[in-house]
Amino acid sequence: MSEEKSAVPAWEQRFRAARVSLPDWAEDAPERALYVSNASGTYEVYAWDRATDTHRRVTDRPNGTTDAELSPDGQWIWWFDDKDGDEFGIWRRQPFAGRPADGPAGPDEEAVPGLAPSYDAGLALGRDGTVVVGRSTDDGGTTLHLRRPGADRAVEIYRHAEYGGVGDLSHDGTLLAIDHTEHGDAMHGAIRVVRLPVDGSGEVSTVAELDEVTGCDEPRGVACLGFAPLDGDTRLLVAHQRTGRWEPMIWDVATGTETALVLRDEQGRELPGDLSAQWRPDARSLLIEHEYEARSELFSYALDEGVLTRLDTPRGTVGGATPRPDGTVEFLWSSAAEPSAVRSTAGTVVLRAPGAVPPGSVPVEDVWVDGPGGRVHALVQRPAGAGDGPFPTVFEVHGGPTHHDSDSFAAGPAAWLDHGFAVVRVNYRGSTGYGQAWTDALRERVGLIELEDIAAVRAWAVASGLADPARLVLSGGSWGGYLTLLGLGTQPELWSLGVAAVPVADYLTAYEDEMEALKAIDRTLFGGTPEEVPERWTASSPLTYVEQVRVPVYISAGVNDPRCPIKQIDNYVERLERLGKPHEVYRYDAGHGSLVVDERIKQLRLEIEFVRRHLAGSTVGENQAGTEKQGTEKQGAEKQGAEKQGAEK
Repeated sequence: MSEEKSAVPAWEQRFRAARVSLPDWAEDAPERALYVSNASGTYEVYAWDRATDTHRRVTDRPNGTTDAELSPDGQWIWWFDDKDGDEFGIWRRQPFAGRPADGPAGPDEEAVPGLAPSYDAGLALGRDGTVVVGRSTDDGGTTLHLRRPGADRAVEIYRHAEYGGVGDLSHDGTLLAIDHTEHGDAMHGAIRVVRLPVDGSGEVSTVAELDEVTGCDEPRGVACLGFAPLDGDTRLLVAHQRTGRWEPMIWDVATGTETALVLRDEQGRELPGDLSAQWRPDARSLLIEHEYEARSELFSYALDEGVLTRLDTPRGTVGGATPRPDGTVEFLWSSAAEPSAVRSTAGTVVLRAPGAVPPGSVPVEDVWVDGPGGRVHALVQRPAGAGDGPFPTVFEVHGGPTHHDSDSFAAGPAAWLDHGFAVVRVNYRGSTGYGQAWTDALRERVGLIELEDIAAVRAWAVASGLADPARLVLSGGSWGGYLTLLGLGTQPELWSLGVAAVPVADYLTAYEDEMEALKAIDRTLFGGTPEEVPERWTASSPLTYVEQVRVPVYISAGVNDPRCPIKQIDNYVERLERLGKPHEVYRYDAGHGSLVVDERIKQLRLEIEFVRRHLAGSTVGENQAGTEKQGTEKQGAEKQGAEKQGAEK
């Protein structure tokens, strides 16, 4: 490594190192694949011809591109074109091989002419050229549009005010599964299967319905996992919550027959945790994905024999898997200590990003803490070679909220570890992977119940000697940013600083401006709109408690964010300013986070410098000073600009 490159600190190397997503291959042309990579410095879509091992960047936009699909024949690449990360746009397409040098100039063609921009609600591409596009808008709710081969336009086949989307198209293009929440519970979906018209009309007929919310005392969700990959096969793979967790089953939508899957390991033991599945190409077996206690593994399940066989994956997290026609399975794997790579059950690394492999980090420790709602699972990392503590500690709170932290590689927590911090990540109530009751508890007292679990883990961290109680940082992005601001106001004595990225800060205003899909989730969480149950919304809004904030707070936000809109953050910042509360704000030109590597590095650098300045008596990060001096000096003007912006707002 050159002297110039060696001067770049390890935390920045991790962000700059190229990485790749799990490739998605064309159903009828398995040697053609798509993946997303940041190799150019911005996350963009790449085409990979596996037969010749050639790679081509498909998209090139200032704020990046991540949503793309291949047509089943591998001839066309579809990608979603929004504006600067606002998630509101249209589908475009280009040939897999790229446009010829003597071809037309200009942007890729509009894939389905006549459809106005919207939020994406799914896309299904049929083997015969059939297309189903899902759209979501604030005024129109959810609409689905069908275009048959040869038709000059798409026709509307579904409309509802509540959120829904495209589930899957059957292999022969005759049936469509629709995931919907027409019953008004956005946390527990239902499935409707319709027969598509063969003519140009928009008239569909319902074949089957699976709804375990309407009329049920205890709502259970169902979700479409995909039709069997055979013409005329009416079996639909479905995820359900009938046993209090996610499990797969097979539902023949033509006969109504439901086939439960008995998934037990080689010793005959039932697998704990959540289970999902996808069809293998032969339609006679399934690939089973098993998540349990922040880690995941893969199994193969033979339908005729009912035999479950574990596939060889290392301990850690599988971030996606796909069964190939040759019988192998490719999967994206990482652990907290080891960066990700696309591997195969054949024992090879299938795809690794070009350039240097990023530096590793330290492994996680599992901690279980008794909380008010049950045992809380936390992942703990200690800075390497720094002794036993107590350490300055960052509680890095995950977003979602129906998501979970896992034993997977993450550059953000690794950066804090490099600077001498311990990192604690809590899978609070509301997190996935611990059963439906744990996830659904989120609805009891939104935001406040999660913070109870985080406080319980904080008490353990201090009592165990891990964390210095005078140097505790509450941090997170999206829902984690929301919990950060809410925690600073409702638990002011527990935290030394707050760092919130793209947060909900003023919940009532956020509801007015956010995308419709999130409005539906919020109505479910709170049991009504702000007009119907104002006391619940007020009790869970960080703005309600802003006067109780005692410590400096740092906020970063994307000005085009449709999920945590900028206006409600401005409202919170204005209150901080009027109250004279120390704060800094950084706004950037993107949506709900940035896909530009330099921008993400800048954001984290500003967060680290904020914590260094404000954490009383801290000497953290001094071992990094020599390698970061130049970058810190360069950020001086940016830091002052951020401070000025916060003061003005």
